[in-house]
Amino acid sequence: MESGVVLSAVLSGAFLAAMLTATINIWLARRKSREEELSRLRTAFAEAFAAHSAYKEMPYAIRRRRSDASAEERVRLSEALRDIQANLSYHLAWTKMESETVGVAYTELIRELRRTAGAAMHAAWEAPPIETDAAVNIPPTVIDLSALEPLEIAYIDAVRKHLRTLTPRWFR
Repeated sequence: MESGVVLSAVLSGAFLAAMLTATINIWLARRKSREEELSRLRTAFAEAFAAHSAYKEMPYAIRRRRSDASAEERVRLSEALRDIQANLSYHLAWTKMESETVGVAYTELIRELRRTAGAAMHAAWEAPPIETDAAVNIPPTVIDLSALEPLEIAYIDAVRKHLRTLTPRWFR
């Protein structure tokens, strides 16, 4: 009879240990999955901002175009701009699907970006290409994109808040 009690105690202890191990493993797997999802979102939101930054740099690229190959430069810069526009469109749709708040912030940022940087690109195409090293430093009086800064901050804040809502307090 005593061996039955010992066997029962060992089996119930083993059962409890197995249950505890399973619970910990499930919790760890869920935590890893959550970390991977947050990492994916951080990367995607950063890529959206990178698309914005690429468009924002185009007025400078246009002003710095090569003067000795104007036809090739027009094609090169136009193709680069086409790719950037497609990327912006993708990210506009993606941010709206991921989060309404982030989507609105990104839409406002891109709307102002297209207005401000678009006007700067137009002026850059009308200006002659830069031909000296000293002229490569383009002052804000020539290209002023400062109107974008509050909207860039608003987008980053919206992303930060969205990611915070997806992260439980105990996980932070």
